[in-house]
Amino acid sequence: MTSVSPRPSRSLQSIRGPEVATIDEIPQLNEVFAEAFTERYRKDGMVGVRVPPLSTAIWRYAIEDAGEGALCWRDASGRIIAFNMVHQSGTEGWMGPLCVAPGHQGAGLGKVMVQTGMQWLRLRGASVIGLETMPRTMENIGFYSHLGFVPGRLTVTLTLEATTAEHPPQLLSRCSSQQKVAVVEACRALTAQVMPGYDFTREIELTDKHALGDTVIIGSLEEPDGFALCHSAPLVDGRTRDELRVLKLVLARQANLPRLIGALTDLARRTGTRRLAVRLQGDYPDAYRALIALRARVRWTDLRMSVYGWSELPPADGMVLSNWEI
Repeated sequence: MTSVSPRPSRSLQSIRGPEVATIDEIPQLNEVFAEAFTERYRKDGMVGVRVPPLSTAIWRYAIEDAGEGALCWRDASGRIIAFNMVHQSGTEGWMGPLCVAPGHQGAGLGKVMVQTGMQWLRLRGASVIGLETMPRTMENIGFYSHLGFVPGRLTVTLTLEATTAEHPPQLLSRCSSQQKVAVVEACRALTAQVMPGYDFTREIELTDKHALGDTVIIGSLEEPDGFALCHSAPLVDGRTRDELRVLKLVLARQANLPRLIGALTDLARRTGTRRLAVRLQGDYPDAYRALIALRARVRWTDLRMSVYGWSELPPADGMVLSNWEI
């Protein structure tokens, strides 16, 4: 999720950064987030849309996942006016959310933020550098294009209703502490096998640590056929658990997708959510057809963009879905 403005440059002398944002600064980050994305929707003609602040739990996950890549910029008084959450999972790197407060857009800060994120990932050995933006927002697409990004395929969000499976799903949360270490390692090994260089260990461990959701495993726990990391925690404080959101999904064989989806829709029911949400990258047309055959509904689209020369390639065998949103 990105919101920047490609207006003519003004002075940046009074702006400090980048600095690393902390969990204590979540209220400031939320204020910038809500204002910037509400303004973005307004510019797109959606005047009545008011973007709410994200929940503290989701922000904590985003900041801890980014680590030293939780970059922010401040005004002369030290208040946060812009941020770029830069994430790296092995050789995969992506940015989001990132935005500039409406009152500080037009100074060229958005360009500085994106270029800083790109450089941060390059220095740490990322082979993929990307982000997602709204496909209808021509301003943003043009802005990123001038910074070296090229458009890829759409990411389509599909939802399936919660159901009951014949057998309960295998969950990381149900493992003992000792088992968890082995299961997380098995998931890391499967990911490296399907997509060499990728590693979702940190995301799995943070989700388990903060009880934001769970990791569903199919096959044996020692040598899984696939897994999916998902969040059931609402994105906004006070909201009901409407969706179980899949953040990462890895399969040794695409043919096992319906089996994993069945376990996930069952987990959705068990966690009190109404439906499962899967953000499917357009590199997997067979998987798309399989989900539609399972009566999935199309809900949203995002445009995946990557720096030219740092684009992702789908695996020769198997399947990896990696959500470039929090």
